[in-house]
Amino acid sequence: MPEITEWRDRLWRYRLVGSKCLSCGARYYPPRNSSCIKCGGELVDVELPRRGKLLSYTVIYQAPGIYRFASPYIVGFIELEDGTRLFAMLTDVELDEVKVGMEVEATFRKLYTYGDSGHIVYGIKFRPLVT
Repeated sequence: MPEITEWRDRLWRYRLVGSKCLSCGARYYPPRNSSCIKCGGELVDVELPRRGKLLSYTVIYQAPGIYRFASPYIVGFIELEDGTRLFAMLTDVELDEVKVGMEVEATFRKLYTYGDSGHIVYGIKFRPLVT
């Protein structure tokens, strides 16, 4: 059985941290370790806004093994308040309630259970904005 290595991804899996280019201001999620793909500038880690809007989405009915427990589930293309765009699973919303343009916010939820060990992996998902 492979070694459990989620701890290596803890910066972007457990916090909403991305990269920002010091030259052109481009933002990336998950964070990049190399230079900016737009201008070649230096990147620094930045905390990303926890709110955004849903630009597009799809429903996954044939989930890969580790996500079968959640099938069907929704994956959204989200634009955060600072313009950063990312893909993330949606939670706390029914399939017929999802709408393009809806406001969403980051939340911490179970992603999957790791193999036979039962190790639970948590991370960031997005839910409809709670007001």
